[in-house]
Amino acid sequence: MSHSILITGANGQLGTVLTQALQLKYGLENVIASDLHPSKSYEGIFEVLDVTNVERLEQVILQYEVKQIYHLAAILSANGEKNPLRTWEVNMKALLNVLEASRINHVDKVFYPSSIAVFGESAPQTNTPNDSLLDPVTSYGLSKAAGENWGKYYFHKYGLDVRSLRYPGIIGHQSNPGGGTTDYAVEIFHKAVKQQPFTCFLDEETTLPMIFMDDAVRATLELMEAPRENIKIRTSYNIAGISFSPAQVVDSIREKYPEFKVEYAPDYRQDIASKWPKSILDKEAHRDWSWKPRYSLSKITKTMIDKLENKYAMYN
Repeated sequence: MSHSILITGANGQLGTVLTQALQLKYGLENVIASDLHPSKSYEGIFEVLDVTNVERLEQVILQYEVKQIYHLAAILSANGEKNPLRTWEVNMKALLNVLEASRINHVDKVFYPSSIAVFGESAPQTNTPNDSLLDPVTSYGLSKAAGENWGKYYFHKYGLDVRSLRYPGIIGHQSNPGGGTTDYAVEIFHKAVKQQPFTCFLDEETTLPMIFMDDAVRATLELMEAPRENIKIRTSYNIAGISFSPAQVVDSIREKYPEFKVEYAPDYRQDIASKWPKSILDKEAHRDWSWKPRYSLSKITKTMIDKLENKYAMYN
């Protein structure tokens, strides 16, 4: 196989959709999905893989002559705060295994997803620039900030082509959220379509950067396809979609479902969200590989409702 691509964490919210996009682009036989547990949702090749086991990781790389790795496996922000030390240990060990195995086994490119969770109190909350000081306030954020620097280190020391995006909250209809602080923005659409009341774990005015799944996947593929010399930032690129608050999503949904009922009951995730940016600048991504989002809030709302209505109609 001349162009094998390995995805770790392929069963996750982003992994599910990104794997299918890669299969479509490169062919089923050239994409290896992997995760801790088998999945029946994939056609093509699937390997059970715990990335903290470096021997098993190397076995898969060699078996399929892997040339690119999309390393998505991680414990996310909200889940991560339940066990901070384990989050740090798992996230860092998995990444370092991927970087080292890639170096030793001549993998050409590695994609590493970062997050707006790398920003803390030192970053301006509006229009946060790419080069803001990173002082994250979650274990997940700490692991992502450290991971960005490890990616840069492996590029400069070994020439390993590591590329990274700082994802905002990702909204998609294709898969379930995976324990992040922005997950309300997915759950809220499911409740609206099922015509059930929704309890939001963030305050109604908490504005956060978000991105629609289709934009997030496209940004990832565009970054990875850009010429090596175009990639000027070797920590991670900010990418912006659109910023909004729960109240704004509710208003958007009520244009279709005027009776939709929402209560606000902020919990520990509110404290995480309140320290994150409200909006981010992504001019470097635009400059280096022509990034531009396509989805507005109204377009996201329409697409989510249409897709979920079809999905739930199939169940009934």
